[in-house]
Amino acid sequence: MFENLSDRLDRSFKLLKGEGKITEINVAETLKDVRRALLDADVNFKTAKQFTETVKEKALGQNVLTAVKPGQLMVKIVHDELAELMGGTAVDINLKSTPSIILMSGLQGSGKTTFSGKLASLLKTKKGKKPLLVADDIYRPAAIEQLKVLGTQIDVPVYFEEGNTNPVEIAQNAIKKAKADGNDVVIIDTAGRLAIDEAMMKEIAAIKNAVNPNEILFVVDSMTGQDAVNTAKEFNDKLDFDGVVLTKLDGDTRGGAALSIRSVVNKPIKFVGMGEKMDALDVFHPERMADRILGMGDIVSLVERAQEQYDEEEARRLQKKIAKNQFDFNDFISQIQQIKKMGNLKDLAAMIPGVGKAMKDIDIDDNAFKSIEAIIYSMTPKERTSPEILNGSRRQRIAKGSGTSIQEVNKLIKQFDETRKMMKMMTQMKGAGKLMSKMPGMKR
Repeated sequence: MFENLSDRLDRSFKLLKGEGKITEINVAETLKDVRRALLDADVNFKTAKQFTETVKEKALGQNVLTAVKPGQLMVKIVHDELAELMGGTAVDINLKSTPSIILMSGLQGSGKTTFSGKLASLLKTKKGKKPLLVADDIYRPAAIEQLKVLGTQIDVPVYFEEGNTNPVEIAQNAIKKAKADGNDVVIIDTAGRLAIDEAMMKEIAAIKNAVNPNEILFVVDSMTGQDAVNTAKEFNDKLDFDGVVLTKLDGDTRGGAALSIRSVVNKPIKFVGMGEKMDALDVFHPERMADRILGMGDIVSLVERAQEQYDEEEARRLQKKIAKNQFDFNDFISQIQQIKKMGNLKDLAAMIPGVGKAMKDIDIDDNAFKSIEAIIYSMTPKERTSPEILNGSRRQRIAKGSGTSIQEVNKLIKQFDETRKMMKMMTQMKGAGKLMSKMPGMKR
């Protein structure tokens, strides 16, 4: 995500990071290169031009030429302006009424149905809501079936009417059903088209007038680049939606839609889809996205994902086992499962400052843990809890059972032993620190 743009911007700043004298001329040259980078990323021309003019004005106004570290000051200005360009701050979804009605809009293939499922899952698991999904796409043959499958996956009910060809009636009946069943959010998945046409606009406008939604979200495939922005503008002119959803942002996208869409339609980006899984949906934070574009990582999002998987009781149990040097392969596999739940491994690595750039050409397979899991699951329950009994013959059997080599098994066991020793040492150091803090004169 944004890899090409990040590389281009990094190269643009190198002129100012050198030891040569900083002048108004090379500041202008740097920003000219920044504008080219934005245009290459499919950012709207007017947006890119306005952006670089604003940065130049602020840069010269803040005395970049005489700053101790002008390159760093320029990066900060560009960072702040990127965040502002994408909306400044995160904007929450409107869920003030009961039931709250959310209407989906967008072209066919933009990912409306998948996003509807993801949003229902997010509202259910993170906000404690009781959503109802509404299959209101009466044209695409697989749309209803797709939404039913997604509803089953996330355990959310799906309302549909076989044979009814009136999408307004379906939406109205679904809201009645939601009120009767106590659903506090209604997510209406409407039909898309291959291109904007008057009939489609009239249909979704009729649904809007009939159900009076709290929120109209425009779902757009970010891989369509500048076309996404043009489509958003036409939809907004006719529908006046409340927010934008960018899907497939983890794909081969240049990022132009994310950087342009806010300035063109003046509506906030509220969510970004980062994969096919039902939990691969993030609230859009402009300042964090600016961090990632400039290679600064995104520690806040990484910590938030970790906290979602954090189990305080399990952490206490694990700490006691580590202190007694009883950390075993069952605990090890449990930690791996928690890491996998946090999302794509390369995406997680990119959230750590500096790591994203270092690993940009390295492909991290989502199945990176597969061989480790196979080795551990090939152990007997006794071997998992007592790793010290893993002699040569046992290791041969485990290698054969897991479809790996004896070298891979030996390597894993060695790494596990080293990890266990390090964990115990860190626990002891923490204990020593607590003891020293209680000694007279040592607390400070």
